Amino acid sequence: MRNGVTIGQAAAFVGVTVKTVRHYHKLGLAEEPERDSSGYRRYGSADLLRLVQIRTLAAAGVPLAEVGPLLDADAALFATALADVERQLTERIEELIARRNTLHRLADGDRALLPDRAVTLLKRMLSLGFPADEVAATREGWVLAKALVPEGFDDYLTHFEHALQDTQLVAFTKRAAEAAAWEPDDPRIAELATAAADHYLADPVLLKTVTGLQARTESATRYTLIAQHGEEPTPAAARLAALFETRLRAAGIHIPRPDSH
Repeated sequence: MRNGVTIGQAAAFVGVTVKTVRHYHKLGLAEEPERDSSGYRRYGSADLLRLVQIRTLAAAGVPLAEVGPLLDADAALFATALADVERQLTERIEELIARRNTLHRLADGDRALLPDRAVTLLKRMLSLGFPADEVAATREGWVLAKALVPEGFDDYLTHFEHALQDTQLVAFTKRAAEAAAWEPDDPRIAELATAAADHYLADPVLLKTVTGLQARTESATRYTLIAQHGEEPTPAAARLAALFETRLRAAGIHIPRPDSH
């Protein structure tokens, strides 16, 4: 009997490959037709219908392991199973949309890692003339701070906004960036550290940009991870930071030391 079509023709009619049809057979989703007198398997209309149903369900997102029972189910069970597949597909779509949105935020700088408010402040720093590497270091520190001390980060940004309105502090910060290239024993380092520390001590809100995050931690570990992130500071920059913190400690301000617990 030569009725029916070959596996190649069946695959072409259904819209899949011969390999896919054979995979359906291997999984037991569709029975292989009997061979004709010439030794060829001939696919009839019922075989083609089964293949179309399998391909349609698989294309709709139904796992192949579930296709067989689904095709053999009654109408009520079939409808229930399709509703479950639809729910799973909706969850996957929502997850993919969330991933796409994250990629869009990544393409827009640091908006995937930092809130819009923080990104705006970073741009504000650049507009005020802060060196690009200083802004980059601040950005990295903020990413760490948000992850390690999330409950204090929003308050910290409020204090930082106040700091950026302080023209003298902005001048100190720019001067500190310049000081990184000085010799570590340059007497100007001690003068700058003292002047900057005294300026912080005179403004309680400004001082919170130093103490606000570390006050919320259970130890010095998180604070030092945030404060000492990034590249190794130059000898001059390290001395400036040490003198600055020493001055604050002398005034009774708690600043964790790297080796404290």
